[in-house]
Amino acid sequence: MKKTTIQTTDAPQAIGTYSQAICVSGGDTIYLSGQIGLDPTTMQMVSGIESQIQQVFLNLKAITTAVGGNLSHIVKLNIYLTDLDNFSEVNRIMAGYFGQPYPARAVIGVVALPRGGLVEMDAVMVLERDVK
Repeated sequence: MKKTTIQTTDAPQAIGTYSQAICVSGGDTIYLSGQIGLDPTTMQMVSGIESQIQQVFLNLKAITTAVGGNLSHIVKLNIYLTDLDNFSEVNRIMAGYFGQPYPARAVIGVVALPRGGLVEMDAVMVLERDVK
């Protein structure tokens, strides 16, 4: 299996031993690493749940764009929340970034996230063509 690393300066740089995304053989399936509410310019966490959710979607969007796609190519989205009371806020903001058919999704409550984040999301996207 051939793996290609996807990297863009428009999303936060990895803060650990991972790649922003990996494209696998054939170039049509891309696995996006978890994104938290880090501003890619300052590498600082944005403040508040709404801002963090918005920033996470912007970070995911930047990575999908870097590989030649967009958010509509995401087929599976995993969302991790430190407070499940923010579930409705995620849904409200997500509706501004996705249309139907929505991706398959899981929302998981967690105790903590890196850098004190309130939300993290990872995704799988599928393109209909080879990625170079």
